[in-house]
Amino acid sequence: MFTKELLDQSSLLRQKWEDEVRRTIEKNPDLKPRWTTVSDLEIKRLYTPEDIKDMDFARDIGYPGQFPFLRGNQVTGYRGKYWTFRMFSGMGTAAQTNERWHLLLKGGQTGLSTAFDFPTLMGYDTDSPKARGECGKCGVAIDTIEDFLTLVEGIPMDKISTSMTINPPATVLWAMYLATAQIKGIPLEKLAGTIQNDMLKEFIAQKTLMCPPEPSVKLISDTVEFGTKYVPKWNTISISGYHIREAGSTAVQELAFTLRDGMEYVEDVIRRKGLHVDEFAPRLSFFFNAHIDFFEEIAKLRAARRIWAKAMRDRYGSTNERSWWMRFHTQTAGCSLTAQQPYNNVVRTAVEALAAVLGGTQSLHTNSLDEVLCLPSDHAVEIALRTQQILAEETGVANTIDPLAGSYFVEALTNEMEEKAWEYIHKIDEMGGMIAAIEKGFPQMEIADAAYTFQKQIDAGEKVMVGVNKYISEKEYPIPFLEIDDSVELEQIERLNAVRRKRDSRKVRECLDDIRNACKKGENVMPYCIEAVKNYCTVQEICDVYREVYGEYRDPGLY
Repeated sequence: MFTKELLDQSSLLRQKWEDEVRRTIEKNPDLKPRWTTVSDLEIKRLYTPEDIKDMDFARDIGYPGQFPFLRGNQVTGYRGKYWTFRMFSGMGTAAQTNERWHLLLKGGQTGLSTAFDFPTLMGYDTDSPKARGECGKCGVAIDTIEDFLTLVEGIPMDKISTSMTINPPATVLWAMYLATAQIKGIPLEKLAGTIQNDMLKEFIAQKTLMCPPEPSVKLISDTVEFGTKYVPKWNTISISGYHIREAGSTAVQELAFTLRDGMEYVEDVIRRKGLHVDEFAPRLSFFFNAHIDFFEEIAKLRAARRIWAKAMRDRYGSTNERSWWMRFHTQTAGCSLTAQQPYNNVVRTAVEALAAVLGGTQSLHTNSLDEVLCLPSDHAVEIALRTQQILAEETGVANTIDPLAGSYFVEALTNEMEEKAWEYIHKIDEMGGMIAAIEKGFPQMEIADAAYTFQKQIDAGEKVMVGVNKYISEKEYPIPFLEIDDSVELEQIERLNAVRRKRDSRKVRECLDDIRNACKKGENVMPYCIEAVKNYCTVQEICDVYREVYGEYRDPGLY
């Protein structure tokens, strides 16, 4: 990167600067001795050419659209196309969520994103005793394909991509989406979107669990195989670091565990389905957290692209550049939002969104200021969406590609994060892979330790959260709460019972038997799930078959 003469000159100037710093510190002994990122990576006082002297421009940085894709996948960056504005939406009934979707599309959102309520997330119907009191509270309630038809009413499914944050019952909800498209006469090959469908991170962090790890990954491989053959524009996994970070991980842990999860899925599809990596890898996608430490997040996202490109090419023998691309969605950090002084969250979200954009995200969700308290209101969602639009249209950040490339600090921090992430990846390799590591409790305990360390730093005032442990105000900031009335549950149960009354019970039993046999034989369940939902099988009825055949997982609760 640099000539010997320049490095020698830098060294002499640095020594002179360090002498000045030493004299300043002697006069001011109370200066803060240690500066760190949110994740506790130590940050040097100054970065110079010497910090990146071993980098090779072509090998390590390069140009956009060229290996190692540090500077982005697309040769034109945001000049060709802005990132997708995709606000997370889900509330109450399918009709209520559909209304929010249309409001956001009218306001300039360019992609849909679906949150489901807890019963749906866990594979239970609204009338299950385990679901009582939860209908529509944290997302939309979906029991049957009739709910799905209502959800997408007036939505051009062949023209807009839809993301669904669903994990244990992902095969069922995706089957409903596909069957809905078929009912509307839309060919599957025209559908674009994403199902999160990442169970490994559930065992590590979020804990919406259904079946044990091995069969859970098998169901994911089923979707990858089916999507590869019949729904070529669909991302059948969104390998998610977001929830790993929300559970308290460091940025390095989020980076390492997310990418190692991705590698585990690649290996399972190759082994179980016999597909070549380049048949399915171009449709793998990722999902990252944009936390509050501005430069750490930018470095993390840049490092992620470089690690994935190296892994796909060198570890799995991919020869298709599209397989080397790390395509990812980003969401600003929910765990950085505070109930205290909630309007501060607008500023936090803007900074985090800017980091995501400078890190090269292809899709972005900006959190609403009230999400720490309740479902986001229409007003708060509009501010969050406008935050993205102001970044895109007013700030100039989209004018040039990867504007921080070449920064001594950013490149050094990117290198450090990549190096530390590979250390974790190799350690998990030595354990036998991510499933084995999860069974040992390794990622879970690493995250727990990191969360405990951060909380201790907050309690001691070593890390600052404005309004929480510094600049505290007694003033109340009233926020209007958006709440889902309990009557929604009664209405949803009535709709569910109406579907049960009109359907063919014999056909339902046949469809469930077909899924049961497919599970026992190791066949791909997706064709059977699509047929089942068309015949009004419910989310729980299909998931109960999974629980019956594969067993039900209980988190061991590691301490």
